[in-house]
Amino acid sequence: MGIMGTVLYRFYSFLGGRANFIFPLAIIFWGILLNRKSTDDNKKYFISSSIIILSILVILDSTKASNLTLIDRINLAIDYSAIASSGGVIGAIIGFFLYKLFGSIGTYILLSIVIIINLFIITGKSFASFKQYSLESIEKLKTMHLDFKTKKSEKRSDEKESNVENQKNIIIRENNIESSIEESDLNLDELSEEIVDTFNNSEVVKNEEEIIEEVSKIDYTENKEYVFPPVELLDSSISKSKVSNREILENGKIIEQTMENFGIDSKIVAINKGPVITCYELEPAPGVKLSKIVSLNDNLSMSLASPDIRIEAPIPGKSAVGIEVPNKNKESVSIRELIESKEFKNLKSNLPLALGKDVSGSIVISTIDKMPHLLIAGATGSGKSVCINTIITNIIYKSSPKDVKLMLIDPKVVELNVYNGIPHLLIPVVTNPQKAAFALNWAVGEMENRYKIFAENSVRDIGSYNRKMERSNKLDKKMPQIVIIVDELADLMMVAAKDVEDYIARLAQMARAAGIHLILATQRPSVDVITGTIKANIPSRIAFSVSSAIDSRTILDFSGAEKLIGKGDMLFYPNFYSKPLRVQGAFISDEEVENVVNFVKANNIVENHSSKNIEEKIELKAKEPTEDRDPLFKDALEFVVNDEQASISFLQRKLKIGYSRAARIVDQMEEAGILGPHEGSKPRKLLLTKDEVSQFLEEDNE
Repeated sequence: MGIMGTVLYRFYSFLGGRANFIFPLAIIFWGILLNRKSTDDNKKYFISSSIIILSILVILDSTKASNLTLIDRINLAIDYSAIASSGGVIGAIIGFFLYKLFGSIGTYILLSIVIIINLFIITGKSFASFKQYSLESIEKLKTMHLDFKTKKSEKRSDEKESNVENQKNIIIRENNIESSIEESDLNLDELSEEIVDTFNNSEVVKNEEEIIEEVSKIDYTENKEYVFPPVELLDSSISKSKVSNREILENGKIIEQTMENFGIDSKIVAINKGPVITCYELEPAPGVKLSKIVSLNDNLSMSLASPDIRIEAPIPGKSAVGIEVPNKNKESVSIRELIESKEFKNLKSNLPLALGKDVSGSIVISTIDKMPHLLIAGATGSGKSVCINTIITNIIYKSSPKDVKLMLIDPKVVELNVYNGIPHLLIPVVTNPQKAAFALNWAVGEMENRYKIFAENSVRDIGSYNRKMERSNKLDKKMPQIVIIVDELADLMMVAAKDVEDYIARLAQMARAAGIHLILATQRPSVDVITGTIKANIPSRIAFSVSSAIDSRTILDFSGAEKLIGKGDMLFYPNFYSKPLRVQGAFISDEEVENVVNFVKANNIVENHSSKNIEEKIELKAKEPTEDRDPLFKDALEFVVNDEQASISFLQRKLKIGYSRAARIVDQMEEAGILGPHEGSKPRKLLLTKDEVSQFLEEDNE
């Protein structure tokens, strides 16, 4: 542009911000007016055009949302005008008084009326003539549309006739679609020029989603017998973030300055503002090692005064490094917002997995059958139980009990008991760890039984089987998908680690085609709970905040979860992603869960026939004594309960038996869920009370 052009550009941006182009146009317009003879008309045009320009600058003012003084607004407008944003200093000054007097909505209405009136003055047209012109234009457009449709139909008929005559000479031509991409260099050293930010990217709607909504409007959850809960039961209120754009841009300057201080040439090319974190996309210069940027994590934390900075190097699919900085004022994500979204409504699967929003504010929705099994782990209070409640609520809002059944295992007793009585449950919520192991055993048997039925009907999976039953009008033979949710895997592993591990591995390896899916949650991400066998067979994971990088690697095989900030902040790592995706989980309160459950129980009939049969089978299995149980087992159990201690040497002394036999009896007690696992030199924990042991012995005698 040259020196003069640059000076004028910055001056006009200072005055008008993003409307800087108006001033050269206004000068040209006023110059033309000066050459006219009629001075009265010139004054009228000059005043009206000036009023329109000032109104536009006020409307474009970006400082209206901040409760600042006039001086602070002017300073903020100067910062915004540096990147050709807002309405400049003029818009900030005039807007300050108008927004104080009339508020945002009142100011918009007033200025819109003022602009329309002055446009009528400049053009010399009245409202009636404008209305007449609009009606005539609409009629012309209708006529043109009809003519176009007529010509198109005639052209199609001509093409059909020509195709019939020339069937031997068909030429297929492909349309070459050229797309031009405009690239702009973004430089935060001169932030006053050309930075492009992508604030509030959640408003962007993809064309594919619109096509899906128009072409394939199929309701896969329609069931007249099941009354779906209304979304009004969920809370619509949501706390909005108050992080200012100025603060975000200043953080961008600090990041670039820190990189420059350590000799790294880079620039920020985009900024994504999410509900909890803001992601700065940093593009390093050619030849810069990514390891150098990653090693500056602590330095960036100190420069930005933020303790939980996470660096993603590189961002999948981009030649940039993501620097994720937590927002000072965080925004919660409502589950109602997810359920009301287009993505959720257009989802064809009966097993939705609506988790929350990513770093750009876009809704993250997948399906459980794509996972096909999911491991959830994180420290206490990081958001695991809320995530499980979100998943269950998704299923209740999307699927009928005939399509999806749930088996909930809750060794913690208090987390999932609220769902007792909903029609989706196969059996009441399982709280006894020993009974939970047998429930998993039943699931293995159900899986094997389903595969036998598939073989008899010559189908490969549950989807093919159900479609075949629909074509044969055997709707009563259709099988529901089963989702098994375990809220605390560590408690099950304490009772019967070997059996639970075997059942989980068997289900994870084979149950997908049978329509059985596992969701396992634990707050102990250690190798004795999340064993190698379990990890190898459960490919999709969700990691919440953990205390160390070792725990993060145990869950994800990556570090990074130790940098999460808690309260629903997660790393979502499905089997079809190359790297984990950071997501802010949706929040659902206990009151919302109770409202949904109470509505479903009050408006739907629960059929308990199959549920009772399954529960009876599990109870019988739990009561079956072990075939090779030692004859001294009951005597040993009485000694253990009376003395409230259990060890191999203790049983050797009391029963006067050898080491091998005493060790075998202790192992049998552990398998029965009476004793806890081996803890080095410490005595094993007694997991049952005296009354429970007495009941166990009575049932065993029967």
